[in-house]
Amino acid sequence: MIQAEATARYVRTSAQKAGLVLALIRGKDVNQALATLKFTRKAIAEDISKVLRSAIANATNKEGFSGDVDKLFVSACYANQGPSAKRVRPAPMGRAFRVLKRTAHISVHVSERPGKIVAVGTTPAADAPRPKRARAQKSATTPSKKAQKAKE
Repeated sequence: MIQAEATARYVRTSAQKAGLVLALIRGKDVNQALATLKFTRKAIAEDISKVLRSAIANATNKEGFSGDVDKLFVSACYANQGPSAKRVRPAPMGRAFRVLKRTAHISVHVSERPGKIVAVGTTPAADAPRPKRARAQKSATTPSKKAQKAKE
């Protein structure tokens, strides 16, 4: 099973904003993930798309790759916080406010989906009959209507 990764470092966004978009593609196959990123209305989606394409290219160049890109899926993706640039913004009455320009390190891991292994001569679990559920017993503390009529 092929695994490849790509990382973009020092991307000018916060890790929290990037994490919101990365959560959309986690676990999806690469074609579906690229389509999702194309129509996501966040500026960071374009940078994540570049990283995902790089991870796909890294997987195709690995030895032992089957050659089928459709088998690849996003196995893991995350954004770690990078260094923050500190800036000073002038404020009223001679004061100054500190501004943090945050950066993030975006990593995307892709893996090849393993093929389904079916044992010969056995029936799949989906075809097996499901066991019937037991009916709920009436509560011992609440008398039934028949018992109430019998008392009268």
